Amino acid sequence: MKEQRGPPVLLQHGLFMGGDVWFLDSSEQSLGFILADNGFDVWVGNVRGTRWSHGHICLSEKDKEFWDWSWQELALYDLTDMICYINSITNTKIFVVGHSQGTIMSLAAFTQPDVVEMVEAAALLSPISYLEHITAPFVLRMVNMHLDQMILAMGIHQLNFRSEWGVNLLDSICDGHVDCNDLLNTITGKNCCFNNSRVDFYLEYVPHPSSSKNLRHLFQMIRKGTFSKYDYGLFKNLKLYGQPKPPVFDLGHIPKSLPLWMAYGGSDDLADVMDVQHTLKELQCKPELLYLESYGHVDFVLSVNAKKDLYDHMILFFRSWGKSSSF
Repeated sequence: MKEQRGPPVLLQHGLFMGGDVWFLDSSEQSLGFILADNGFDVWVGNVRGTRWSHGHICLSEKDKEFWDWSWQELALYDLTDMICYINSITNTKIFVVGHSQGTIMSLAAFTQPDVVEMVEAAALLSPISYLEHITAPFVLRMVNMHLDQMILAMGIHQLNFRSEWGVNLLDSICDGHVDCNDLLNTITGKNCCFNNSRVDFYLEYVPHPSSSKNLRHLFQMIRKGTFSKYDYGLFKNLKLYGQPKPPVFDLGHIPKSLPLWMAYGGSDDLADVMDVQHTLKELQCKPELLYLESYGHVDFVLSVNAKKDLYDHMILFFRSWGKSSSF
């Protein structure tokens, strides 16, 4: 007798996180467990560079080429292939949940017609396509230091804040310039409902590594206020893209028929409300919105109140659009 699967849902983590972030709290608080308990067939994405994704057919994590990617490749290759694979296994459209960088990847991927036709609906937590109004002091300090250019010029391609070099870098950024007594809030904004007593446990899993090129691409977004492919400079842009500036990811290409649900917070220093509004203006569709005034960036994945504040609403949204899937 063939096992009856629930509707497939792919969970896509954010920057410096891995798929484990969806399971770091109790089964009553973590989205991965909650979705499974509600009958969903839960799939968990881990993009290249995370500790769960260091495998490669010919490259080692010590090779420069292993880290030659940004969120552009994560969207157009990693996420796209995950969606294709799940669709081929389940033979049905899938739900997608993204947080932070996972929403950048999702929005970029959804501009591709062959990808979006495999997606039933998507829920985006702390949705980002623009970063022009970011207010996180720690991040702005790094941008103003041109840290992304410095570390690439030094030949550092893996960005690993667990390494001795990474820890020293954090110390140097904070030293006399940014109050890092509460480093998380300095990076993400004040999180209302984050369980501080579990920080030591969380630090066993995060941060995951990423690439220096990825950081550079994100900082390009902050400096230029664009949602575009990676900017290599005039001559390489001409060679790769056939134009002097990198092509934009046009949110208007996301079809009006794709159901979107977005949750964003008033205390989120990374997914600023003004940038979320910019995203909404460019979309053809009108996403269902949930605004939580007190929520910071990490609350959307680790709030102790997320089930009632967020996840119950998300599940109702998915159920309302689960036409080609059965619960």
